[in-house]
Amino acid sequence: MSDNKNDKKRRPLKSLPPENFQPKVWFIWVGLIAACAALYVFGGRMATSGETARLNIQNVVELTQAKQIKSGVIEPKLAGGRDWMTISGELVANAKLPEQKSGVATPVRFTAEGRLTDKNLEILQQSGLYTEKQSTSWFEAMGSQLLMFGVLIAVVYFLFFRQLRNAGRGAMSFGKSRAKLLTRDRDKITFAEVAGCDEAKEEVSEVVEFLKDPKKFTRMGGKIPKGILMVGPPGTGKTLLAKAVAGEADVPFFSISGSDFVEMFVGVGASRVRDMFEQGRKNAPCLIFIDEIDAVGRQRGAGLGGGNDEREQTLNSLLVEMDGFDTTEGVIIIAATNRPDVLDSALLRPGRFDRQIYVDLPDLIGREQILRVHARKIALSDDVDLNVIARGTPGRSGADLAHLLNEGALLAARRNKKRVEMIDIIDARDKVIWGRERRKVMDDAEKKATAWHEAGHAVLQGLLDDGTMPIYKATILPRGRALGFVASLPAKDILMRGKKRLLDDICMCMGGRIAEKFITNDISTGASSDIKQATQKARAMVCDYGMSDLGPIALAQDQDTVFLGRDITRSQHISEETARKVDAAVADIINTEYARAEKLINEHRDVLDKIAQALLEHETIEGKHVMEILKHGEIKSPVINQPMSRPVEKTADKKPPLPKPATDGGLTSPAPNPNPA
Repeated sequence: MSDNKNDKKRRPLKSLPPENFQPKVWFIWVGLIAACAALYVFGGRMATSGETARLNIQNVVELTQAKQIKSGVIEPKLAGGRDWMTISGELVANAKLPEQKSGVATPVRFTAEGRLTDKNLEILQQSGLYTEKQSTSWFEAMGSQLLMFGVLIAVVYFLFFRQLRNAGRGAMSFGKSRAKLLTRDRDKITFAEVAGCDEAKEEVSEVVEFLKDPKKFTRMGGKIPKGILMVGPPGTGKTLLAKAVAGEADVPFFSISGSDFVEMFVGVGASRVRDMFEQGRKNAPCLIFIDEIDAVGRQRGAGLGGGNDEREQTLNSLLVEMDGFDTTEGVIIIAATNRPDVLDSALLRPGRFDRQIYVDLPDLIGREQILRVHARKIALSDDVDLNVIARGTPGRSGADLAHLLNEGALLAARRNKKRVEMIDIIDARDKVIWGRERRKVMDDAEKKATAWHEAGHAVLQGLLDDGTMPIYKATILPRGRALGFVASLPAKDILMRGKKRLLDDICMCMGGRIAEKFITNDISTGASSDIKQATQKARAMVCDYGMSDLGPIALAQDQDTVFLGRDITRSQHISEETARKVDAAVADIINTEYARAEKLINEHRDVLDKIAQALLEHETIEGKHVMEILKHGEIKSPVINQPMSRPVEKTADKKPPLPKPATDGGLTSPAPNPNPA
């Protein structure tokens, strides 16, 4: 019997409302209709109040006989009987109403309601001031009233109720996840569209296999990583790789940014984290991608101010949720950041983000593959060699390469070409790296000083280069913030630099000031960038690389971590005496290389003058022209200048020659810091 009673108690009552019943919506509708009715009645009363006098029928007859009425309307009223009338009209100016107190303004209009006898009706008709209105049926009267009431409800609905409903949805969804679900058909991306990161693709291929066939791993007792953290410089394709994993596995892909969790109100971010994982469980198997996770995953309780309550609560919720689900549910978290050093250690431990995948800048083969992927949508000419472009862009990310090809296509369209030619991509590369050419107005003295300044850099670059950093171009045309520059492009990917190479770089930085001093007998601000570069390299040699008499000691530890969420105060790791030795070692390197640069330029003064004269004459010369002056004393090859500001005209019998790669100063990679004037 007890079981039957319990069963009866558990049965749902038939009188309960259905699950989709929303009482708040009905309350809003009832309130809306009541408000419209009150507004309608109040509006009707306002229309008949204010400066409208309410009289009786006898008063109206007396005012008519006294000629105090200007005009009026006689209208039968259905509710009062056949001879029940409503009279309304307008009074004459300064009309005297019965029982009106002195000093009170006379109303403009009047209204009266009551039984109108035949005698009174005859008096009103004979005055000629009234018009009689035909009586309407009850249905017509109610229809007009309902129509006006419906129009009022519609106006109030569109003006207020829809906005209140949207605001209510926003308020109710304030703590909901803002993760976006990518459609499988329109936004599907596969590994074929991702290039330049083969090792990273191999790492995430396990995730694809797990999502396709989970039993392959579970039968061996293995567990797929709960979270995968992609680390790498901006533009290397971390987000694209995560989308490709979802596209290959053909599973739902939720994308959200770390900044979407953090709000002004404490607890909102934690609620969104919980809702995001709940959505993932409902759509399992799926991938959840959190971009820029460092916005919410910074180390807790560190930095100036002691941290942020909202961000730390959000991070705590994320940590708990990642511990609270199992990969057998088919939910895998992929996050991306370019600042792994500021992430909380609890977020990186095994069991949360078990695997870290470094997505590095692409190498030569990777750059060529990336260029081929992006070149599918661009009409390229037959003379475009993507391998040459790849060799000319070391250190560039996939986003940079896509931007370069796009700029080349825009430049070719501006030149009224049907296909993108090699010269368009070369000019676009120069524009992206060094900026667009600008024809600044310079007097002869400034132009001459700039020419000798750049010639000094070119002479030292040609003399000290060992074949790995050939000169690409020397120009005195302003680009970006520089009045001129000598660009050195490496012939291959440079992964490390020796001490001799660094000393040569510092020596080349000093060539501009020395040459400028020879011609002007003065020094200017044009070498400020060169001096800054030389000082940075010399200090890095002493403090970071251990390339000085102080020995292999790291003297620059934890210099700038106060505002990055690591340490509260700066740490002083060296004594004042050691700091003086560091400054002396840096000054010794710079002064030694300055003397070396001055000696080399004095020995090749004739070459310096010839290169400077060539720059004054042609404004821009290629690296091979500099090497010809160094070897033969004059330029042997023709100088062809096609600045970006001038359109290139196509001719049938003459085509501008392509710059050659590698050692003869052709299309190679830009130096990280060209030597500007």
